[in-house]
Amino acid sequence: MLTMNDIIRDGHPTLRNVAKEVPLPPSIEDIQILESLLEYVINSQNPEVAEKYGLRPGIGLAAPQINVAKRMIAVHLHDEKGVLHSYALFNPKIKSHSVEKTYILAGEGCLSVDEAIPGYVPRYSRITVQGTSIDGSEVKLRLKGMLAIVFQHEIDHLNGIMFYDHINQNDPFKPIEDAVPIDR
Repeated sequence: MLTMNDIIRDGHPTLRNVAKEVPLPPSIEDIQILESLLEYVINSQNPEVAEKYGLRPGIGLAAPQINVAKRMIAVHLHDEKGVLHSYALFNPKIKSHSVEKTYILAGEGCLSVDEAIPGYVPRYSRITVQGTSIDGSEVKLRLKGMLAIVFQHEIDHLNGIMFYDHINQNDPFKPIEDAVPIDR
């Protein structure tokens, strides 16, 4: 089981590298890694398990964050209607996105970044993601709002991009034009 000790911190070189595609069909080892990413995110949201194992709550995790430079992500969260979205994907790609932007009013956080970094992180409001699930089936997801933000955050990790790279360094809270804020 993954713990916070398995998650590398900001400054580690793996976080800035572009991760490699996972050869498909995936190896047993790659399947186990992807399953462990999803297991961490699920366990981190369970208060008893999180406290017992010292897990910081998260809603997404990418393989580079556990020092595995491969294109794998796990996302586990409820949307604004309370519907659970739980995905573990190999080689996720953003196939299309909206012109309209969005951002979280409170800013973004990251399991690999220990301190709060204030500022708005502009993201696309709607995206279409394609990837391969643990069972090998092709997945195409049309996402909006918070779900779209989380997927963009995790896919950024696969490209060596940290959330704070998107923050306006001169004016972190400068309003983002034509963007819809999300209050979460």
